[in-house]
This record gives sequence, C-alpha cells and structure tokens, in this order.
Amino acid sequence: MFDIGFWELILISVVGLVVLGPERLPVAIRSVSRWVGAARNMANSVKDELSQELKLQELQENLRKAEQMGMKDLSPELRDSVEELKKAASDVQRPYAEKKDEQPSATTSHKQE
Repeated sequence: MFDIGFWELILISVVGLVVLGPERLPVAIRSVSRWVGAARNMANSVKDELSQELKLQELQENLRKAEQMGMKDLSPELRDSVEELKKAASDVQRPYAEKKDEQPSATTSHKQE
C-alpha cells in the first residue's frame, strides 16, 4: 500500500518520540493502528460488496442470454448461472417470507388480549 522502508519507519518513530514524548507515544500508536484497522475493514467491505455486485451483474447478463436463446440448448455455463441466480433469488425471498409469517401471529395475539 505505502512504500515505506525500514529507515523511514525509524525516522518516523524518532520524530514521534521527540514530539509526543514517551508517555503519549504508545497511546498515539494504538490510535493510529485502530484507524488503519478501521480503514482496512472498510476497504475490504467495499471490495466484497463490489465483487458481489459484479457477480450478480454477470449472472443477470447470463440470464438475459438464456432468455434470448429460449432457455433451450444452453451451455453449461449459462445453466449453472441460471441455477445460481434462482438459488440467490430464493435466498433473498426467504427472510421476507419468514417475517410475513411472524407478523400475522403477532397481530392475532394482540386481538385475543
């Protein structure tokens, strides 16, 4: 990420020691490491979301190709993409179906009381 060598790190630590002093330097190092960790986590999260969106876009494109071909004589790649897209759609719908099932039972219990 950053091209910082050994001697640059030594120089930064000496300047930090002189500026902050030995009492505040460990606290500053911990704070900086937390910020760097949070930035890495956020970057990884964004990277994962982008890769999922690109995969979804590829699956949708394969589905469009399959629909244009009339869902007949599909290549194995397209068949796999269609099955994967159907599975993803059912996984997305499943939590909403569970919430719908829970809501009527909660409203009926309020009516009985």
